[in-house]
Amino acid sequence: MDTRDLLTIGEVAARAGVSVPTLRFYETKELVHATRTAGNQRRYPRHTLRRLALVRAAQRFGLSLDEIREALDSLPAQRPPTARDWARLSRRWHDVLQERIDALVELRDTTSGCIGCGCLSTSSCPIYNPGDERGAEGPGARRWPAGLRDG
Repeated sequence: MDTRDLLTIGEVAARAGVSVPTLRFYETKELVHATRTAGNQRRYPRHTLRRLALVRAAQRFGLSLDEIREALDSLPAQRPPTARDWARLSRRWHDVLQERIDALVELRDTTSGCIGCGCLSTSSCPIYNPGDERGAEGPGARRWPAGLRDG
């Protein structure tokens, strides 16, 4: 690789719109990779900027860093992601995102009069819970879709 294609950590952070600590964090999560100079300074391939753009977009979609890393691991490390790569990854994420959208719509539509406190036992609750049946299922708002509950 031509050393002119390598960027310093500060250059990458500034051009990607992230802080230097964020870039280091992404490196610890194996989302980006750096080489080291003889003086132990990080140098990033120029295509790291495109990988970071993909990371930031995927985060905005609500994907976890583990999901993003798994996707990035399917890309060749020696070149930037292409439009074809992005199309493949977005198809891969489509079902996961649709499930989350459906869960959020269900939550929105079933809790218009509820603050989601988890009691679900008052007679005025739109998710009415006769005899506190949901209480036997465990703590928290049990009617929330599983993907949105803690634990």
